[in-house]
Amino acid sequence: MLYKLLKKSPLSARMGMLIILVNILAALLAPMIAPYGETQMVGDAWMESSDEFLLGTDHLGRDILTRIIYGARNTITIAFITTLLSFLIGTILGFTAATVGGWADQTLSRMVDILMAFPTLIFALMVLSVVGTSIAALIFTIALLDATRVYRLSRAVAMDIEVMEFVEAAR
Repeated sequence: MLYKLLKKSPLSARMGMLIILVNILAALLAPMIAPYGETQMVGDAWMESSDEFLLGTDHLGRDILTRIIYGARNTITIAFITTLLSFLIGTILGFTAATVGGWADQTLSRMVDILMAFPTLIFALMVLSVVGTSIAALIFTIALLDATRVYRLSRAVAMDIEVMEFVEAAR
C-alpha cells in the first residue's frame, strides 16, 4: 500500500522524502558514520579538503564533515520538538477558543492577531534577546510563533464542527 502511494506521488515529493530520510539516518547513525568525534580537533585550522578531511577543517581544526553530520542531530531534534509543541499549543488553544466562545475566544483570537502582526523573525529575535538564547528558549519561542497558524486552523475546524447537526442534536 505504501509502495502504491509513493508511486503515485510526484517526483518532487519522492525526492523530498528521500532527502528527509537521508538526514534522519545521518542523525541517528552519526557516531557510526562520522569520521571523528563531534568536538575532536583533528587538524590545523582552515585546512583544505583532502582525502583525510573531505570538507576541510574549521577555525579550531575540527573536521567540517563530522560537524555537519552531528549538526543534523541538533537541527532535526529542535525542529521535531518545536513542531510538536506548536501543534499541541495551537490545537489546544484553538479548540478551547471555539468550544468555550465568548470572551475566551475573543481574548485568545486577539492575542494571536497581535503575535501575527509582527514579522516572525524580528519578533523571535526580540524575544530571544530578552529571555536568552538557550535551546529551550529557542524551541518555545519558535513553537509559540508557529502555534498562531495552527490556532487559526484548529479554531476554524472546531467552529465548523460545532455547528453540525449531530452537535446541535447532542445539545
